[in-house]
Amino acid sequence: MQQLKALTREAQDLASSAPNRPAGGGQPKPARVIPLTPNEAEVARQMQICNACRYCEGFCAVFPAMTRRLEFPKADINYLANLCHNCGACYHACQYAPPHEFALNVPQAMARVRGDTYAEYAWPQAFGALYKRNGLTVALALAAGLALFLALVIGRAGSLFQAQPGGNFYAIFPHNMLAAIFGAVFAFAVIALGVGVTRFWRDVSPGAASGAAVGETAKNVLALTYLDGGHGDGCNEADDKFTLARRRFHHFTFYGFMSCFAATAVATLYHYLLGLHAPYALDSLPVILGTVGGIGLLIGPAGLLWLNLQRDPKRGDPAQRAMDRGFIALLLVVAATGLGLLAVRENAAMPLLLALHLGAVIALFATLPYGKFAHGIFRTAALLKSAIEKRQPNRLQLGSD
Repeated sequence: MQQLKALTREAQDLASSAPNRPAGGGQPKPARVIPLTPNEAEVARQMQICNACRYCEGFCAVFPAMTRRLEFPKADINYLANLCHNCGACYHACQYAPPHEFALNVPQAMARVRGDTYAEYAWPQAFGALYKRNGLTVALALAAGLALFLALVIGRAGSLFQAQPGGNFYAIFPHNMLAAIFGAVFAFAVIALGVGVTRFWRDVSPGAASGAAVGETAKNVLALTYLDGGHGDGCNEADDKFTLARRRFHHFTFYGFMSCFAATAVATLYHYLLGLHAPYALDSLPVILGTVGGIGLLIGPAGLLWLNLQRDPKRGDPAQRAMDRGFIALLLVVAATGLGLLAVRENAAMPLLLALHLGAVIALFATLPYGKFAHGIFRTAALLKSAIEKRQPNRLQLGSD
């Protein structure tokens, strides 16, 4: 106990002036010391204490990575925060959690830093700060505004209240115009995410990636390995029970999104390579993929919203709820309107529903670099760094690989 108290005092001194020391020990890099924010300093404090205890070392990738470090500069804190999957297992098991005087709450401390990294690495940075503060409002207002713009400016006069034979979307919104709009928004999202993750990757200085490290990362991403709580029983939710619900709802969301993306990609190939133009039959591949994806994007986000509403605020960052719920709301609107279009595509309700659907899709892609989608990109980068680091010698020899 005395040793842990001493480490706590030392961590508070180190937190604001941690040098840039390479992972695994060695001499400090001759680089400028970057002061820590209060949220980063709190993670540094808690990691110093966890490094002396190590009860949670087998729970996830965070704690083995922690054991390779004696100090926690800004880049390492951002790396560990994005490596954390917020499963809650360490908080559930921690003997030093509140009301203990050490007040360890690793999931909450890591969540706060993650939220900061999304805004800090965002490009343009002002967009990230705006979405972080007002995610739900921005998401829904952007979707409604874009739907109105499409309906009043892009839509062909007189077609917004008329049924179209076969459910022909392009009789309402010209194909080339939509392709130009969606192409520009998609390119912006890719560039903005690429700039952000490149900055993050450069700061954490991961080293060269081997094929084995890339393969391990892909497996952990696709299987959501670290949402099993380290023991296979899942996360701790509001009642402290273990459950795999969050992992399963994430899978519905991720694979539903990918199925919808695949539907769009296949439809693009049909249009430009095969000369097969929409609307497509209900048993066509684009429609089947879109339907499966839409169902996944209803089940997954609805479940995640349910968990978000009842999740113990001590296990996350309540300040990020607007950002989280903004992303979930857009996914639900996209899925509901997309499936609705299948049901009403040959009657007079289709044009206005199409405008709402397209507005929500554009808003979703425009906000991808600034909301919860970005955490998947940063977390993938952190998992790759972890996989690379595991294959390097641990010069400290204080933890196991």
